[in-house]
Amino acid sequence: MEDIKTLETAALEERAAEIDSVIETATIDELEDLQEEARAIGDEIEARKAAEEERRAQAEAVVEDVHAEVINNIESVEERKMNNMEIRNTPEYIDAYAEYIKTTNDKECRALLTENVSGTVPVPEFVYDIVKTAWERNEITRLVRKTYVKGNLKVGFEISADGAVKHTEAANSAVSEENLVLGIVNMVPVSFKKWISISDEALDLRGEAFLRYIYDEITYRIAQKIAEDLLDKIVACGTVATTTQVSVASIKATQLSLSLVANALGELSGEATNPVVVLHPATWAAIKGVQANGSYAYDPFEGLPVIKNSHITAFSAATTGVPYMIVGDFGQGALANFPNGEGIDFKFDDLSKMEYDLVRILGREYAAIEPVACGAFTKIVK
Repeated sequence: MEDIKTLETAALEERAAEIDSVIETATIDELEDLQEEARAIGDEIEARKAAEEERRAQAEAVVEDVHAEVINNIESVEERKMNNMEIRNTPEYIDAYAEYIKTTNDKECRALLTENVSGTVPVPEFVYDIVKTAWERNEITRLVRKTYVKGNLKVGFEISADGAVKHTEAANSAVSEENLVLGIVNMVPVSFKKWISISDEALDLRGEAFLRYIYDEITYRIAQKIAEDLLDKIVACGTVATTTQVSVASIKATQLSLSLVANALGELSGEATNPVVVLHPATWAAIKGVQANGSYAYDPFEGLPVIKNSHITAFSAATTGVPYMIVGDFGQGALANFPNGEGIDFKFDDLSKMEYDLVRILGREYAAIEPVACGAFTKIVK
């Protein structure tokens, strides 16, 4: 008999079956040996089953321990995150963050945190609200779609395309392939900056008062400049698209009339479903004057939202070929990309104007904004 401990379990089971088939025909001398071998095989198989069951139980116990440890670690991380969320909104942390903005020394901020020893210093929550409010306060930037893609962003747009066709089953003619012409807008981020000088007294403001002072002023101005950059790019677009620039329709009108907006709407594509009117406040007043002088009940702005923006040239100041009104869908026709997020970076200079007791603060936002769809805008030119 072979050493049964060296045999595979399958071989043992096969030998047990073999013994069972020959045991009835075995001689008395053979019977005793076969019975002893059968018992040994049975004991070995049972021992192996018991050992396997023990290993399985131990493995399950290890898995349960690991699972419990993972859950505990997740709960611990979440608890630390919650602690940081609470900490960054405390007066102590807000004061420390204000000093960090002034000096770039983040030691005091990190000393208050429960984690993030080497990562980005968390911003107090109300600062995020200020930045968000700045974009919402500007009537143009709040309409524009936003992305947060690192580096340059290429956005494809349709210059021309064939429409769908009706095709009857088993028709003799094949469906014609679409003739599609695409262009690509290359969105290259640039720095939008605002530099202000504040007094030593303003710099001495602490905590929330100081942060609100600089964030309110600088963030609002940067958002305004980004909106103006988009208006300039819409004005610069030609009426025929190129492979790198979308088309913007143009209507020439040397006199103000109540039909200007209606005519502009007629030039938009069907995708421009939420158009607005952008014009100088003086132009708005002049159009309302035309309406009032004629006692017209007709709304010259076709019920659309009107955005008064002093960056666009007023009708009275416009020369030949200069746009004085834009009608279009900023949500469908424009895109802004913020590679580093919508936060504002600051630099302080307390030396250049120290003789005047002034500190210079530079705010910087890295962003790209472009018109990205043909037929989304119409400009009205003089």
